[in-house]
Amino acid sequence: MTKVIHTENAPKAIGPYVQAVDLGNLVLTSGQIPVNPQTGDVPADIVKQARQSLENVKAIIEQAGLTVADIVKTTVFVKDLNDFAAVNAEYETFFKENNHPAFPARSCVEVARLPKDVGIEIEAIAVRK
Repeated sequence: MTKVIHTENAPKAIGPYVQAVDLGNLVLTSGQIPVNPQTGDVPADIVKQARQSLENVKAIIEQAGLTVADIVKTTVFVKDLNDFAAVNAEYETFFKENNHPAFPARSCVEVARLPKDVGIEIEAIAVRK
């Protein structure tokens, strides 16, 4: 049975989709852009954008009763692959701070444009053990 996951601690969907679905053993998030859910603001700096996107993913995963340590796969979409090193460093810090036992599998791709013209979007898959 599929359960829809929703939290006020992550931005509301800006289209006909949900923040995440819980399939019982898997939780799949929609892509999270770096919108602060309380203010609606988007930071200008790509490192702060990466952190906000990751915090939004975390809020959704936690709403499903899981932790960042349960994330097994992420997909990172960046507008400029020249930002890869900066995003990568923040990504590493985030997963270390959240006690991930290793790092999730990951894809990172450059895209032409993202919603609200942000610089990054991150989606995740987490496993319920």
